Amino acid sequence: MSIFDSLYYTVLKYYKGKKSKKAHQIASYYISILQVAILLLLGMFFAGFFSQMHVNTLSQDQVWVLFIMAIVFIFFKNWIQYAGKKRMVLNAKMINKKSKNTPICLLWLLPVACILLAVILWQAV
Repeated sequence: MSIFDSLYYTVLKYYKGKKSKKAHQIASYYISILQVAILLLLGMFFAGFFSQMHVNTLSQDQVWVLFIMAIVFIFFKNWIQYAGKKRMVLNAKMINKKSKNTPICLLWLLPVACILLAVILWQAV
């Protein structure tokens, strides 16, 4: 089980009591946004690294097109992954485990922090 699965279940468990009809959708969006933010942060890091190494392989427009394609892939992958049998298996696994009660505001700060770091790196590039 990956870290994203445990984060998905934590967000799902929090919103299950508050907004039970939208809990799965909110948890899926959270994981997708977090993965996109991490991808953006890594992309900005490597853009800065490659510019310091004077490596010109792709233009900026090509990189943004690849990033948009990756965003579509991530949302589609998470929609497929957390909508079917895997979610039921994940629920069965997580019921037996004691999960830490991480504050939801801290969980929502993870993608915000990744995006802020990516913007800082973008300014450096």
